[in-house]
Amino acid sequence: MAHVLQRVAAAAEVGRIVVVCPEARHQAVQALARDLGLSGVRCVAGGPRRRDSVAAGLREVGDAEIVVVHDAARPLVSPRLIEAVIAAARLHGAATAGVPCVDTVKRVEDGMVVETLPRDSLIAVQTPQAFALPLLRRAHTLRPEVDASDDCLLVEWLGLPVAVVPGEVGNRKITHPEDLEWLRGQLP
Repeated sequence: MAHVLQRVAAAAEVGRIVVVCPEARHQAVQALARDLGLSGVRCVAGGPRRRDSVAAGLREVGDAEIVVVHDAARPLVSPRLIEAVIAAARLHGAATAGVPCVDTVKRVEDGMVVETLPRDSLIAVQTPQAFALPLLRRAHTLRPEVDASDDCLLVEWLGLPVAVVPGEVGNRKITHPEDLEWLRGQLP
């Protein structure tokens, strides 16, 4: 969390930070922010699904023009990447970071390959993702019963485009124990 807070705060375009996390962690996050010299970091409780947590954060951003959604599971995000998705969202309304797929991707049903997808047209999407605030709020009203793996999917459901900026290989998602080992090797 310290890495994410520092990197997000270092992005020139970021005006305020809202951390969505369990209420039991609010005091620890606030203390961490103070220790890092960051003031004005707000904490709000999340929900049972990812989209519920993002919606809780959206209720706290006030009248921001652009909102950035970033997962703490990507602690090595660069301020430059945050600024790039913000700039693209200012132009297009919605933007995400993505890196080209280097693996062959196959669609599987019942344990059997049914299709090989052309990887030259595939990207692995990352956060940060940035949106015009009214657009993201509107997108969150669609199909509330269905969860979404990211907020770009909600914008896609509106039938609107999402711009893609080049992501960063180092903006890796920490999901598995071996990812933590990799992360420790990246830090001073």
